[in-house]
Amino acid sequence: MPHYMLQVDYTPESWAAQLKSPQNRIDAVRPAIEKLGGKIETAYYAFGEYDLICILEMPDNVSAAAFSLAISAGGALNAVKTTPLMALDEGLEAMRKAGESTYRPAS
Repeated sequence: MPHYMLQVDYTPESWAAQLKSPQNRIDAVRPAIEKLGGKIETAYYAFGEYDLICILEMPDNVSAAAFSLAISAGGALNAVKTTPLMALDEGLEAMRKAGESTYRPAS
């Protein structure tokens, strides 16, 4: 199943609510991901531009986009970024195919 990196940035209001009543947000969103046929592989709080990073398994791009849209519409996040991931062997295969490409830059 395809993997996706999900990065989210909470709003100040969302952080205030979580500080007032701490809860495991991964457990809270797990049913929504599973309803779309996906699964949370791992999740981490992070410093920097994004507050939470998750690696998800989703059936396809449409399902991954659907979850991203749903959480974006919820209002608790400033930003959501969903990045499709490739296994190393897929990346190597992509490099081989690129090497066989007939593409030539404009001169």
